[in-house]
Amino acid sequence: MSEQTYPREEIEAAYRAIVAAGDAGDWDLWADLHSADCEWHECNYGVIKGRDAIKAKIKELMAPVPMMEFPVEWVIIDGNRVAYYPWQVMPDPAGGDAVYRFGCVTILEYAGNGEFSRQDDMYNPVEGERVIREWMSAGGTFAMDPESLGLSS
Repeated sequence: MSEQTYPREEIEAAYRAIVAAGDAGDWDLWADLHSADCEWHECNYGVIKGRDAIKAKIKELMAPVPMMEFPVEWVIIDGNRVAYYPWQVMPDPAGGDAVYRFGCVTILEYAGNGEFSRQDDMYNPVEGERVIREWMSAGGTFAMDPESLGLSS
């Protein structure tokens, strides 16, 4: 954790950039917004250390679900820390308004230069799997083999 507190405007800009990269599915850019020595504490997959490892893991995790969206419910910025609640949303396979989503709390630690040095993602993996299974039962399909998500079809 940095001893220096960065200007709020700088932190807000970095937060907007990381959210925009995720919304665009640009996982290379998303990972590049983490410092070279960043730690990503992902509640279901453990601690991923370093930008290159983060980039590899996020691309692996998101490859089957490029259609997933991440609307933010709320955000708090306090010092160098950003906490926000991005829903994990799958589109209605029938094109209607059925909701397939689960919540997540993300906490980022800003390190300067537009980069974050730590990310913590906390969600209920059981709820996430339930939502994905319901989505699949409604006709949702992955962009690649669902085994990559640890689910059988």
